Amino acid sequence: MVVLLFILHLPFTFFFFQSSIFNFQYSIALAQNPHLLTGQILDATTGEPVPFASCQYKGHNIGMVSDIEGNYSIARHNGWYLTFSAVGYVSQTILVNASAKNIVRVRLQPDNKVLKEVTVKAKRGRYSRKNNPAVEMMKKVVAAKKLTDLSNRDFYQYNKYQKITLALNDFKAEELDSLPKFKKRQWLVDQIEPCPYNNKLILPVSVDETVSQKIYRKKPHDEKTIIKGMNSTGINDLIQTGDILNTVIKDIFTDVNIYDDQIRMLQYPFTSPIGKDAIAFYRYYIQDTLMVNGDKCFHLHFLPNNQQDFGFRGDLYILADSSWQVKRCEMTIPKKSDVNFVENMQIVQEFSQLPDGGWVLTVDDFFTELKFASFLNTFAVIRNTRLTDYAFDELPRQLFKGKKKEVKDANAMMRGDDFWAQYRQVELTKSESSMGNFISNIENIKGFKYIIFVLKAFIENFVETGSKKHPSKVDLGPINTTVTSNFIDGLRTRLSAQTTANLDSNFFFRGYIARGWGSKKMYYKGDVIWSFNKKEYLPREFPMRTLTFSSSYDIESPSDKFMHTDKDNVFTAFKWSKVDKMLFYNRQSLTFEREEDWGFRTTVRLKTEENEAAGELYYIPLSESSDRSLWTNWSHPVAPMFEGNGFITANLAPVASRKFRTTELFAQLRFAPGESFINTKQRRVRINLDAPVFTLSHTLGIKGVLGSDYSYNYTEASIYKRFWLKSWGKLDIMLKGGLQWEKVPYPLLIMPETNLSYILQDFTFSSINNMEFPTDRFLSGNIGWDLNGKILNRIPLLKKLKWREFIGFRILWGDLTDKNNPLLEENAGSPLLMYFPEGSYVIDSKRPYMEMSLGIHNIFKLIHVEYVRRLNYNELPTAHKHGFRFMIRTTF
Repeated sequence: MVVLLFILHLPFTFFFFQSSIFNFQYSIALAQNPHLLTGQILDATTGEPVPFASCQYKGHNIGMVSDIEGNYSIARHNGWYLTFSAVGYVSQTILVNASAKNIVRVRLQPDNKVLKEVTVKAKRGRYSRKNNPAVEMMKKVVAAKKLTDLSNRDFYQYNKYQKITLALNDFKAEELDSLPKFKKRQWLVDQIEPCPYNNKLILPVSVDETVSQKIYRKKPHDEKTIIKGMNSTGINDLIQTGDILNTVIKDIFTDVNIYDDQIRMLQYPFTSPIGKDAIAFYRYYIQDTLMVNGDKCFHLHFLPNNQQDFGFRGDLYILADSSWQVKRCEMTIPKKSDVNFVENMQIVQEFSQLPDGGWVLTVDDFFTELKFASFLNTFAVIRNTRLTDYAFDELPRQLFKGKKKEVKDANAMMRGDDFWAQYRQVELTKSESSMGNFISNIENIKGFKYIIFVLKAFIENFVETGSKKHPSKVDLGPINTTVTSNFIDGLRTRLSAQTTANLDSNFFFRGYIARGWGSKKMYYKGDVIWSFNKKEYLPREFPMRTLTFSSSYDIESPSDKFMHTDKDNVFTAFKWSKVDKMLFYNRQSLTFEREEDWGFRTTVRLKTEENEAAGELYYIPLSESSDRSLWTNWSHPVAPMFEGNGFITANLAPVASRKFRTTELFAQLRFAPGESFINTKQRRVRINLDAPVFTLSHTLGIKGVLGSDYSYNYTEASIYKRFWLKSWGKLDIMLKGGLQWEKVPYPLLIMPETNLSYILQDFTFSSINNMEFPTDRFLSGNIGWDLNGKILNRIPLLKKLKWREFIGFRILWGDLTDKNNPLLEENAGSPLLMYFPEGSYVIDSKRPYMEMSLGIHNIFKLIHVEYVRRLNYNELPTAHKHGFRFMIRTTF
């Protein structure tokens, strides 16, 4: 869901720019940079790029290495000689003088003698780690990295500057002069600039800067990040929930530290080239020795054993002394890798020596080119990070007060030019500096307001009622709930709205009115929300500290409460099973929610509710079975009970409609350390699914309060955890258990979390029918294994499709104790228990229900399909033995 939101948000946002402004491609003369030499290093014979070639000002201790496409960029020094070299090629030296162009394409001649030597080395056979000097060197590097780990220090602190730029990428074609309509839009031409990472023309559309301070204490262990300054301009200004863009990008393109064993990138863990498992995962080759910024280094090339696995390819430059310290690292993703959408990636890290002799990371640069569809331009993400002002003095205790790991300075969003002049470590380009003017010009394009209106409605699922000068105080939506249908209402229409912080930053309203055209009923829901902390746009923003009063009258299926989306979502209205058991509810609640900065959430709710059976659902106490004069229809059999391998069917129950009322007090504790999420206009979405989630809740039913008919106690607990299996993908596990302590009618029993829609939902059963197995105690397990193409991508022909396999298994242990079983003679005539509706069965406590699914996802990089198979209880007349389920799920 996380990456899907990112995928849908960015391409369609950029598509707006392309469709409304760039309906054609163009080229423009490259703006010359007098301080930089750029170009590409090619094989003179084949014309192919030469990856990882060396560019050096020999004798001046200045050099760099080209990327995997042979692209290079190096400072210009007139009067110096620049040498280009690569293993297997004859070196070439040029004189850099005033007449030399800024773009120099170099063609290296193959060295036949060197090539012959390489051929002889290749004939030695397969790569071997035994007696391999490169492997022996890497073992020493891995062992030595513990000595430079900052966490060994009692205290440390440093400042961090980070700039993230998004840009439309790779513009070329006809000359701009041949396009008359652009003569009036010089501001657009001025926004185009060359990118030093790929030597292409790019159009920056967003830039985000952050200055922070990292502080660390070893004993007692604590660490915090203090946000000192933030500045963001660009397309985020066009969309109210534009912070989604920066939040998701920072989660997908996280900071890199090769000294970590696993590097989280693209929401996947990649094995670091110097991680503890690196020797087994990578192959290493010693290339050369050379000077890097004045230090003599060994140059090693590395690549994964299987280049389809999620791993890096690149070069390490290791100090040629006894420290075995990495001086510089350059990484990319192999061309054969199964990573989606990434056409080019470059990661460069540099380490510097401190006065006390220690080495620390000072440069972390990242660049990637992404392409989501053939009809869209590629776009680029550039992230520049600089770490400075390292210090190891003892830090005051008051800096570590509170459990919040990230603290934002009150003035972080209001920093002036003096602040950025002091802390900005990477200068803004000309286009980045003029981003505000560029967006203003975009907004002045004729018809822009209509295009952005449609774009916002599509991305956010809401329609704003304001403008830039008068920001929206009320948003209409969700749009996808406007028209839907169900068994009782037939066609159903709904109008929904919510207020924003532009009306009041503490006080919010939201709700809807709906009409069932078949039932001729009107429905409503209204929420009044008080937020104890001011919000920027919506009350669900983190940390959520709210008091909500809600009142509603509507209709639903008992299984609707397990939906992760709105029950009126038009896409989930299509069911694989007939949903004719429904209920009208009249519900009022008062809810308090408080979130702590360290991942702990407390929820307390007082709710009163009246339920009335509808359709094929009925609420009939067992005590009425002796008075047959009340029965009007005998068409619905009481649910059978298992006895051995057969069924026992009790007397028939009447069809009738009854109401009952409950009042309950609910409390839940939820702990998700390290969790992060984004807030859309419709809901909150988790973006870091690696965080474990623990929940514990209890519901107390209070008889006699506000007309409640029953007293009960229900306790539930759950645990979720994701496990990464390296090249074997990831395993998501959800365990949940619950216990109804009291004797209650079946509507208050525990119903399995089932999904009757064709649209998949995580952690729900896909083949259990509505209210099929009521229990008063249960334990369920849900396991989903995404193999990430481990098998399919090793099958000839199939691997070209880049499909990825998925295996799911779900199990339910349930029990209905004697006190709550309406089929036992000892409970006959009970005024408390009710007849089960048709299609409900008593599960065998010694025979758990099981189902599994086999899926393929990444079909067209977009579609996930699962074949679902019910493994037992197929003898039941309402069982659906198998079927297909679908969803849109896009990941890297």
